[in-house]
Order: sequence, then structure tokens, then C-alpha cells
Amino acid sequence: MIENIKILKTEILSDNWYILKKVTYEYIKKDGTKQIQSREAYDRGNGAVILLYNKENRTVILTRQFRVPTYINGNETGMLIEACAGLLDNDNPEDCIRRETEEETGFKISEVQKIFEAYMSPGSVTEILYFFIAEYTKEMKINEGGGVEHEEENIEVLELSIEDAVKMIKNGEIKDAKTIMLLQYICLNNIL
Repeated sequence: MIENIKILKTEILSDNWYILKKVTYEYIKKDGTKQIQSREAYDRGNGAVILLYNKENRTVILTRQFRVPTYINGNETGMLIEACAGLLDNDNPEDCIRRETEEETGFKISEVQKIFEAYMSPGSVTEILYFFIAEYTKEMKINEGGGVEHEEENIEVLELSIEDAVKMIKNGEIKDAKTIMLLQYICLNNIL
């Protein structure tokens, strides 16, 4: 247990895309001694993610897009299969995920169910992610999705059976943590 945490200094190392800070702080350890440390923290804002599911067909909607960090870390094509997600951009999580769902997947949803919140990489990234699920039907499809041009998104929309999606986790085709968490939630809670 640590107590009396005090930020001593914050330096901006980069403000190019998002903000990278170096934070120097002190705290009192359990034995009463003072500890001073410095760590870098990447602040990209908070986000929301959703898994759309169809009970009748036992299907889910996922997306596929190029992710350069995965490419430079061994993903041969750089393509990643993911649940629909986006940054809050000053919206509340529910409004954000409805907007992102329409932009990325083409489905206009109204009812969303928040299932939990999670820090995805707490050792270096400040982001908290709000997790949602929602049922979809074919009638909710209002456009092709694929993202918005001004954000330079190039997203492919995938409709998969829940069985195929789970197999894709096992065989390594789905490696995105938030997507795996949502698919496991659907399975563990017998939603489909």
C-alpha cells in the first residue's frame, strides 16, 4: 500500500497526435520511507467499445482495419479484427458509441447496455474504456459503414457467427484485447 501520493513535476514530451507526459511523483511506502519515481504516461483520451449481436442468427458484427502499431510489432499485414470502438471526443460514452457504431458499421442503434469499464494498458496509457453490447437486426442497417473520410478510416465490416468468432480467437486471427473480452462476455453470459 502506498500513501500520500504527490505529483512533483509534469513534463510534456510530445503533443503531436496525443499527449505523452513524463510525471515525477513521490509517495510514502508501507514501511514509512519516501519513494520518488518518474514514469511516462500517454494520454489519448477515454474511449468506448461495443459488440453488436443478433440472437436469432447467433452472429456478431466486427470490423477489420489497418493498425500500424501492430504492423511494426510483427502483424504481417497490419490488419486487425476488432469490435467497433472510438474515442469519446468530449461526448458521454453512450452517445460516443452510438455515433461510432453508425460511422464504422452502418448500424443505427438506440439501446445500448454498458457492461463494465477497464483500463487497457494501465502501466503506460491513461485511457479508460467503456464496454457496451447491443442487439442488432438487418433493419437497423442504414449505410455501408466503413468509417468517416475526414478521419481517414478504411474499415471493413464483418458479420460472423459467434462460433466462428471464438474459433478466430483460438487460432490467432482475433488478437485485440477489447474484442476478446467482449466475445468472452457474450459467451460467459449465454447471450447467444
